Amino acid sequence: MDAFLRTFLQQFQHLQIQLEEIASATNNFNDEINRIGVGGFGKVYKGEVSHSKGRSMVAIKRLDPTHGQGIPEFLKEITMLSNYRHENLISLLGFCCEGSEMILVYELAFHGSLDRHISSLHLTWTRRLKICLDAAKGLSYLHDPNGTHQRLIHCDIKSANILLDDQWNAKLSDFGLSIMGPANEQQSVIVTSAAGTPGYCDPQYAMTHTLTKESDVYSFGVVLIEVLCGKLCYTYNSGRVEKKFVPAWIESYKQRKLNDIIFKDPTIQPLDQTALKLFADIAYRCLKESREDRPNMVEVVIELEGALEILELLESQEFSEWKAQLFYYEEISKTAEPPLIYRSEVGFMKLLYEWGAP
Repeated sequence: MDAFLRTFLQQFQHLQIQLEEIASATNNFNDEINRIGVGGFGKVYKGEVSHSKGRSMVAIKRLDPTHGQGIPEFLKEITMLSNYRHENLISLLGFCCEGSEMILVYELAFHGSLDRHISSLHLTWTRRLKICLDAAKGLSYLHDPNGTHQRLIHCDIKSANILLDDQWNAKLSDFGLSIMGPANEQQSVIVTSAAGTPGYCDPQYAMTHTLTKESDVYSFGVVLIEVLCGKLCYTYNSGRVEKKFVPAWIESYKQRKLNDIIFKDPTIQPLDQTALKLFADIAYRCLKESREDRPNMVEVVIELEGALEILELLESQEFSEWKAQLFYYEEISKTAEPPLIYRSEVGFMKLLYEWGAP
């Protein structure tokens, strides 16, 4: 073990977990009993261990150096998650670095990753929007952190890297490719060889070989349309991306044919048209070809909050009671000075809700 690595491990000694305990918790990394996931980084297992916050069931990521996850990515993940803490970022509880083993221990995301649930009936429209809002808040925190923290560009935003806890709260994960940059710059342009994941990667990367915070915004836009349409943004064939549907979605948006492609099921309440417009509009802006035309994540959070508020209002008891009196209130509104401005029935009901109309 070289001096740098030894010094690093001493700095985070409070997070170290013995390999013997991890092996025992995973039944010696038993694929049949304890494995809960696998990816390009290696395998993920579940097990109960003692860690920096007590003792609990955790997710144990065993990195595989042959798949591109080496010491730099391992150390970066520890550093990032130790310094950047937010309710919508996955929590690092510990790690192990013994011999050739590089293992990261996280809080257990009970429902796994978002990509597994994209077409699930468990995800109502309210839950879908809440998941997107949670992830947006986490990414907004990375792009514009508090205090002395530098801006963090994730570089690999995708539905597989958005984890869901037992309450369906979303948390960003997998920071091995992330890059830090000055938080006071309008655009943090970083030259890098890390290109993210095909299907989600900013198309500007192919031309400029740079990634910026706006690249994360593009990738997040892809996640938004996956959630909106109930399917992943690509199809695989023989381990390669065969088809991407982002261009088709953009064309449907421009032709105002979103109702033809959004996620539908007779057992789920249809998405309100006003909320759909807010959701689709911000997704489209995230996917703009020019980085300068994409919104920042603060704007994305605001728009998603607006869409979620509409759905929560529709589900409220107050809305059911007021809806019966809607005609009466609309007649009164016609004589208002200054005139009331609202785009739809739901928009009007939101005004009434804010004013506390009886």
